[in-house]
Amino acid sequence: MGEKASVTPLELFFDLVFVFALTRVTDWMADDPSVESLVRGALILTVLWWTWVGYAWLGNVAKADEGILRVGMFVATAGVFVGAITIPEAFDDLPGGLYGPVVFAVCYFVVRAVHIALFWVVAREDPMLRRQVARFLPSMLAGTILLLVASETEGWVQTLLWVAALLGDYLGTVLSGTDWRLASASHFAERHGLIIIVALGESVVSIGIGVAALPISWPIIIASALGLTVVAALWWAYFDVTSLLAEHELASAVGERQIRLARGCYSFLHLPMVIGIIMLSLGLKKVLLYVGGGEEHSLSDPIYGVPLAALYGGTALYLLAHVWFKWYAMHELSRARIAVAVVLLAVTPLVASIPALATLAVLAVVLVAMVGWETHRYAELRHHVRHGDHPSGSRGDGGHPPAGHDGHPAT
Repeated sequence: MGEKASVTPLELFFDLVFVFALTRVTDWMADDPSVESLVRGALILTVLWWTWVGYAWLGNVAKADEGILRVGMFVATAGVFVGAITIPEAFDDLPGGLYGPVVFAVCYFVVRAVHIALFWVVAREDPMLRRQVARFLPSMLAGTILLLVASETEGWVQTLLWVAALLGDYLGTVLSGTDWRLASASHFAERHGLIIIVALGESVVSIGIGVAALPISWPIIIASALGLTVVAALWWAYFDVTSLLAEHELASAVGERQIRLARGCYSFLHLPMVIGIIMLSLGLKKVLLYVGGGEEHSLSDPIYGVPLAALYGGTALYLLAHVWFKWYAMHELSRARIAVAVVLLAVTPLVASIPALATLAVLAVVLVAMVGWETHRYAELRHHVRHGDHPSGSRGDGGHPPAGHDGHPAT
């Protein structure tokens, strides 16, 4: 693959299955919005993310729609799809049929095993990469075994075994080394940008599903517009400037630093962004249901408890993950986004007593104010970054883009 490679249609097809999987997670949590379901939902999202990440790296080294990789991608897609169908039974088996937790764990193993096998084939002429794949293998096996063990338990023991499986997998990845390959920084950044779009798309779907069976009304129209405003603000926060700056940093890095940036900024730090968006989706779905009068609710009813925590807390998590992403890539701190995240967490108890529509309006106003302030505050730098008319020689701070008036780049 060349440096300017783009995402292939087969990779986009693979991502479509993740749209379905994310929808299943949101629906499953919405059926029983408890703290336990939020924790378990986040664990399921992490498992799904870890399967997706492997193929993002694989598709960056070799074209995903050529030769044996095409066949392997279809097999992996089938594994993810069956796993997505099994999400409601990932922890607790439903009566009849196969034992759900085991099926989910087996699907995870199949998708990961195909990934390892395909990477081994791709690395046949690269001994260093093959050694890297071999060092990575134990963490994958350990994670799968722990998930299989977890399928035979229940309650918090089962949840803790899931946590152990995922921690082992992540720590194993960190400890296995940095001898991976990155053929195209633009492809890698585009791939992760598209998965953010997929997650944001789930938020839009949740807005529609929340009122699908209810008659249209002015409150529903207003709430839908506010929900789309929130989603648009999160899109703006990622794609307007920061994603471009991060991609530039990734492309300009070389050797081990580039691999560390790709792993830290994208493989690791995009996960909390996705989890935050899906938690937001849960909150949006409940708000629209309340506003539309579903489930014996009325327009004046407040949204509180877990759905409110998901709505505001998910947004705060997304913003904080975004701040960390930018810090890891460029060592620049987005103070405004930290402040907004803190404000959202602080006002959560206060908005629990006002109507759900007003709660959503407060969130939309805060996010629009943040985006508007950043756009105005860093207008000149934003123009330079988006239109590419600043010469590389003007980067006089050791590789970072020209700073704003207070020394900080646009967010």
